[in-house]
Amino acid sequence: MELTQEQLDERIAVLKRLRSLLEQQRAKFAEYLNVLEKQQDKIELDDGDALMAHAELEQQIVASISNLQKVIEPVKAMYNSNNGQGLAEQDKAGVKDIQNELDALQKKVLLQNEHNRALLRVHLDKIRRQLTEVQKANPYNGRRSIYAERYPVATTIAIEA
Repeated sequence: MELTQEQLDERIAVLKRLRSLLEQQRAKFAEYLNVLEKQQDKIELDDGDALMAHAELEQQIVASISNLQKVIEPVKAMYNSNNGQGLAEQDKAGVKDIQNELDALQKKVLLQNEHNRALLRVHLDKIRRQLTEVQKANPYNGRRSIYAERYPVATTIAIEA
């Protein structure tokens, strides 16, 4: 089956769009991995304010990746629908390479994310133990004030007129 120039141009445009979207997504995942690695350092340093900033940045990057994925799916479906017919093998290989790099980055991100979660769990347990120790060390813990009444003081008085 011979492709017309219009069909060929359309397929090339789809390929270019897919490649650019995949490169954008790869850049976002690299940025996300960088944020996760820096977040690990902040967890180890017990820097709560920096952790909050990293968490907010992380949410923004994840939202951006999610939105980009919503755009990539239909373009990828268009690319797969014609199986890359009429496109150079070099172009097809380029897209495949980007997808492979993207898959590797996704795996690294998942591993780093799981590692950070484990560090956070340990950190939270440490904070809980510290709070428990502080409560136990408080000499007033569990004691009533000497000024507190154990029983109500007021009584009902019947007034007869």
